[in-house]
Amino acid sequence: SERARLPGVEPGRGLVAGGCRPARAQQEARAAAAMEFSEETLRTLLVKYKFRDLTIEELKNVVKMYPNFRFSMDTYTFKDGSLKDLLNFSGTIPVKYRGNSYNIPICLWILDSHPFAPPICLLKPTINMEISVGKHVDAHGRIYLPYLQNWSHPKSIIIGLIKEMIAKFEEELPLYSVSSSDEAKQLELLSYIAKITTGETDVNSKTMVGGQKKDGGFNKVTVIGAGDLGIACVLAIAAKGAADQVVLLDLSEGAAKGGTMDLDIFALPNVEISKDFSASADSKVVVLTVNSLGNAQSYLGVIQSNVDLFRGIVPAVAHYSQNSVLLVASHPVEIMTYVSWKLSAFPKSRVIGTGCNLDTERFQYIITNLLKAQTIGKEAWIIGERGEDKVPAWSGSTLVTCHQTEGVVNDNSQEQLVNRAMEVLKGKGQKSWSVGLSIADLIESILKNKRKVHSVSTLAKGCCNINSEVFLSMPCILGTNGVTEIIKPLKEDKLVAKKLQSSAASIHDLQQQLKL
Repeated sequence: SERARLPGVEPGRGLVAGGCRPARAQQEARAAAAMEFSEETLRTLLVKYKFRDLTIEELKNVVKMYPNFRFSMDTYTFKDGSLKDLLNFSGTIPVKYRGNSYNIPICLWILDSHPFAPPICLLKPTINMEISVGKHVDAHGRIYLPYLQNWSHPKSIIIGLIKEMIAKFEEELPLYSVSSSDEAKQLELLSYIAKITTGETDVNSKTMVGGQKKDGGFNKVTVIGAGDLGIACVLAIAAKGAADQVVLLDLSEGAAKGGTMDLDIFALPNVEISKDFSASADSKVVVLTVNSLGNAQSYLGVIQSNVDLFRGIVPAVAHYSQNSVLLVASHPVEIMTYVSWKLSAFPKSRVIGTGCNLDTERFQYIITNLLKAQTIGKEAWIIGERGEDKVPAWSGSTLVTCHQTEGVVNDNSQEQLVNRAMEVLKGKGQKSWSVGLSIADLIESILKNKRKVHSVSTLAKGCCNINSEVFLSMPCILGTNGVTEIIKPLKEDKLVAKKLQSSAASIHDLQQQLKL
């Protein structure tokens, strides 16, 4: 198209006004850069950086190869509105596209945990440039690349990142020059018409998937993580027929192996395996099953490893599926759901955790089918924190605890029933295939807008006098936009409320120690 040809730019000249310079200017800049790069100044600026020497050494190597990069300490605004002083490392990278050479202006925000966390990468268009939204660039100029998503020190370095950036931009140029000429406008219009008539672009924002139009009625689900749980989810979703298309995003390194290889061999209809985040585009639900396999020694360290992993995943899936519901199954589910909410900047209703859904379904089944209490089985829930601190409850009635008040004999048949059911439930483990079936059920409720009640992790602030931003399992009505309503009990048991508050306090304490 004419946009790809950069209307208003002469071939061989590249983007102007700071965007690109000819080769002679690059040679001059190389000599000047050696003088402008001051290690002493950089050392002063990075005084609060945890790994200052490693960062300085790496930036020196970048400037040797790309001499027009400059640095300054500026304030970066995160999605949640928080501010932080970070190193702004800006310059241009050489890109060859369709026989022409262009210097694309970019900005790398170097985090204070570099090189153990990837930089935030943005295009830096000048006044005469526009961003061309594509596979690796969003409307705000944020750059998304596999190299960023798989960032791991010491093998991941900024020079490697820039090289991949150049390679991707040579496939799809991220900027185009703005031209006010009538001729350029006419050519763009003709190009757009040509796209429509050749089927490259569908009218009304519909695209083609496997020869079928994908519009509001096409239900696509992406499962991130090709471990046992991820594969179990794919199989359960396919068996239940809950989605029109399922994408399994395999983030592991090397060739496909194990279950992923078997899925490739015994191909399932409407199931795609990919390593590229762009394959998840326009998903209605994105399921996160990944867990870090790091060598952390403490529980906090394990969680921080997962947070670091999510930093390279959640913003990317949020970019490609901006209207999706995020369904988190990673451990610990309450904290990782909170992390996903923060990193995605999605509304709280569209970020949920699997929470106590499986425990609740089993609890209700035990009461109704094994203990033969037909009338109250569907009123029983497991809420709060998944694990040993889970709490049995009754919706629309009184919350019930399985602990008797000291010195008091409780003859309440309902409580005795709960105690018996909880004893049976304790003997049930949570195998991958069981959790996969539970997740498939949640996905069906969301995609089909069934408005079914599930016990899932949701933002609990305001429930049971909880004042902190923590996610706990509560009975929630699920629909196409995630949580549409939280079912609150008419009367709350003080002991159960206290237990929920205790869980919220311990979760919040851990969250405060994490580096998001």
